Amino acid sequence: MPQTDDRFRRRLLATERVASCADAAVCSVADQQGAYTLFAPIHYEPGYAYPLVVWLHGQNDDERQLLRVMPMLSIRNYVAVAPRGSCTGTDASGRPVFGWKQTIDDALQAQQRVIELIETVAGKLHVCPQRIFIVGFDSGGTMAVRIAWQRPDRFAGAVSLCGPMPTAQPTLGNLLAARRVPLLLATGRSGQKYPQAAVCADLRLLHSAGMSVTLRVYPGGDELSPQMLADVDRWIIEQITNPQPSGLAG
Repeated sequence: MPQTDDRFRRRLLATERVASCADAAVCSVADQQGAYTLFAPIHYEPGYAYPLVVWLHGQNDDERQLLRVMPMLSIRNYVAVAPRGSCTGTDASGRPVFGWKQTIDDALQAQQRVIELIETVAGKLHVCPQRIFIVGFDSGGTMAVRIAWQRPDRFAGAVSLCGPMPTAQPTLGNLLAARRVPLLLATGRSGQKYPQAAVCADLRLLHSAGMSVTLRVYPGGDELSPQMLADVDRWIIEQITNPQPSGLAG
């Protein structure tokens, strides 16, 4: 079990508490690799090995999206961390906007960043290395699945919310390992970023590859909803308490 260093403990306790997160503590940090937000659950117990959620934000957002997500996901069940994506342009006022580019080089950099952050968090808070879930929204969802397929040894599951499947499928060399990483796909019925026709086509491919996939479809379009994130919480708990064999789940 890692020892929570005193400097980090003081920083975490002194950090701004978001009203909707009750007594959970959040801390925004910048290091040599970039900015990230770290979330410690309400009534954090150092002796308990928490599941870790790695959150990849949506396009034109940043790591602070985690602060809006965790009250709808759970403020009790997880330690969570969110890295900032790469700069993808500027907004109307000239400020940089961030997302997850899907090129080979960008995917490799994102993977390295996520693995480094997992190690950083594990050195600060007590997390279970066998219960690490990578979850993303929009382009972050696409990248979450991509990273899980690249490093299936590190993740107990991957979740894409309104994010299309990566065009780069698992290579034959790691396909067997990738099959052991369960996937949760969540989409809006009228969503444009991941339309239903593409969802159905991807499900056929994933099923034929022997992947373990759960699909949830919600009213609305390309937006996060409290119900969607509550279902993510339930799905993660199911993977921890009752992992499913490879195949297609409803």
